Amino acid sequence: MLKKKPAKLRPDVAETAFRVMQEAIGEAPKTLPPNERTAKNAEAVERGRRGGRIGGKVRAAKLDKAYRAEIARAAAHARRKKPGAS
Repeated sequence: MLKKKPAKLRPDVAETAFRVMQEAIGEAPKTLPPNERTAKNAEAVERGRRGGRIGGKVRAAKLDKAYRAEIARAAAHARRKKPGAS
């Protein structure tokens, strides 16, 4: 499910329409697409990736064998339900 921003941070329809109109007539700078708005810090991305790779192994080590098997069974069932799965 897609998480929405809190209502106070999202502009309403009228604000969005006003912004689009301002951009069209040149009174406001064009809004950049989400992937061009901010550059990610490569070092921070790598640290997060490293932590995420370790985190799954640590979590799995903490689970008992029966619960890991239950999770694996649920995952296999979900994969079989996907359309186009063989």
